[in-house]
Formats: sequence, C-alpha cells, structure tokens
Amino acid sequence: MGTGMASILLYFIPFQAKWLYCLSIVLFVLNAIFFCIISALTVLRYCLFPKLWRPTLCDPMVAPFLGTIPIAFATLIEMWVFICVPLWGEWASTVAFAFWVVDAVGAVLLTMYLSFLLMSKSSIRSLEMVTAVQLLPIASTIIASGVGAEVAEVLPSRERATATTLASFVLWGMSMPLAAIVLAIYYQRLAVHKLPAREVIVSCFLPVGPLGFGSYSIMYLGKVTHAIFANNPDPSIAISGKCIQAVTLMLGLIIWGFGLTWLVFALASIYSAALFPFNMGWWGFTFPLGVYAASTILIGNELPSVFFSVLGTVLSAIVILLWVVVSLGTVRGIWKETLFVSPSPIPK
Repeated sequence: MGTGMASILLYFIPFQAKWLYCLSIVLFVLNAIFFCIISALTVLRYCLFPKLWRPTLCDPMVAPFLGTIPIAFATLIEMWVFICVPLWGEWASTVAFAFWVVDAVGAVLLTMYLSFLLMSKSSIRSLEMVTAVQLLPIASTIIASGVGAEVAEVLPSRERATATTLASFVLWGMSMPLAAIVLAIYYQRLAVHKLPAREVIVSCFLPVGPLGFGSYSIMYLGKVTHAIFANNPDPSIAISGKCIQAVTLMLGLIIWGFGLTWLVFALASIYSAALFPFNMGWWGFTFPLGVYAASTILIGNELPSVFFSVLGTVLSAIVILLWVVVSLGTVRGIWKETLFVSPSPIPK
C-alpha cells in the first residue's frame, strides 16, 4: 500500500519532471513484484497451514487486515491506468476494467463480511477494544470507488464508462457513511479510554486514509461524470454534469476538512507518545498521508488553486521521505530477524 501510494504521488505531483515520471515507473514495477511475492507467500502459508484460515477469518482483531489486499491491488490498477493505458491503448484499458471488477467485488465482500463480523462475534465486548484497524476493510471499498472513476475515464465505450461511474458512486455510498459511523465510535473510544499504547500509536493515522481517499473519490467521480455528460446532445444532461461536478467538489472539500481534523489529532498523538519502537505499524504513516496528499493535489487541479497544489506537493514529498525511512527500517528488521511476528497461533 505504501509503496504503491509513493509511486502514484510521484506521477501525480503537479510540478512534474522527467525523473519523477521515471521514478514512479520504477516504484510501480517494484510494487508489482512486492505484491506478487507477498501474495504467493500468503497463499503458501494457508496451504501449508490450512487450519489458520478459519481462526484468521473469525478473529475481529486480525481479519480486518485482509482489507489491505484489495487496497494494495488498487494502487497497482491506478498506476496501470496512468502509465500502461496511455502507452498500450484499448486492450490495456480493458485489462484495467477487468482488474477493477475483481478488486471491487473483493473489497465489497470484505467490507460486508468483516463489518458484520464485528457485530456478530463475541471477542470484542468493550469500547476499549475498538481500534482504527476496523476502518481497513471499509477503506478498501472507498478506494475501489475512486479507482473505478479512474478506470471509467479511460474506457473507450461510453456505455461501459457510464455504468462503471454509476457503480463507483454506489461503492462510495456503501462505504463512506459506514466509515463515518466507525469514526464516531472510534472517537468515543479515544475520548473514554484515551490514546492507544505507544507500540501501536501509529494507528491514529488510519482514520486519515478513508477520509483522504473518500474526498479524492467523490471529486474524481464528479470530474468523470462531467466528462461523460459534456458531449451529450441533450443540453440539460450536459448542464447536470456540471452541477454534479460542482456538488462533488464541495463535498470533497468538506471531507478533506474533516480529514485535516483527524490529521491534527494523529500528529498530536505521535508527539505525545514521544519515542516509540519501530515495527510494521510504521507503514501506517505512508498510505493514509499519501491518499490525503492525492486528495489535496486533486483539489488544487479542480479549483484550480496554487495553494492546494503546493500543499499537495509538500505532503507528497513528506510521504516519499517517510517511505524511504520506513523501507530502510523494514530492511534492517528483516536482516536482523526482529520484525515479523505471526498474527495468529497455528492450531494443533
């Protein structure tokens, strides 16, 4: 997720240069390799230890991390749309559409199943046990809606583009209000039981993710809707496209502002925790802040606004620097064999 977001930001930065484009391609390829290797290892893990699958699916504290799979896949689809479709043409857009369908179906199934799992299983019985990790499966559907808008923009068939855009609006409606509900519960948990332990304090950044991409998704959907309706011979439909774009931009700005509130909370939480140990949770710095940076850049493009464009560029630079720091820490942890811990015991 973090590597994919870094590649997207390098491509998306308003103040472009050739070396940034080349670096974004390098990270895209690197991310594809990472995704294939980790997916293969995950499949191998559950093939060698099939009894792990059920405990993983039924544990409300572990199962939400499955939402990272469609999110990571979505970053690959985005870069495929940005890099491969312009180079390879119509067949590449068809492949992007097929990939998006798989990603969207997987994201919706995880969102519905894991959200119901939180209600039906007895292992979480107090407010104190609710964590920001519960947002991960919901975020996967929000991200699928934004990626759907990007895919619709490059589809040659107007009918398919319209259907993809409508489906993406539905995906956004299924997930964004649900994320707001979970955020309200999580805020109550923080107010009553205070901040998480120092070891997992980075999780305070997770609420920025669905808000950042929720803002990005709805604005991109408005942009694509306007593009689809603009050439319609019926002037009323063309005007409705402009109205939808204006409404979605306003809604995106409001969600961006709400995300800013949670970003301040996250920064204050990190500051209050002082020094805390490096672990895999540090990757939680990269993706939430990355999608917030992407949303900021899109606002700068749509208004247009130099302020948002510069702010988005600054945030993107911070994300890329964080990616470098966390990547080096990960390599060091792998080398010293101190980083990875099995999330669930192997049943006997």
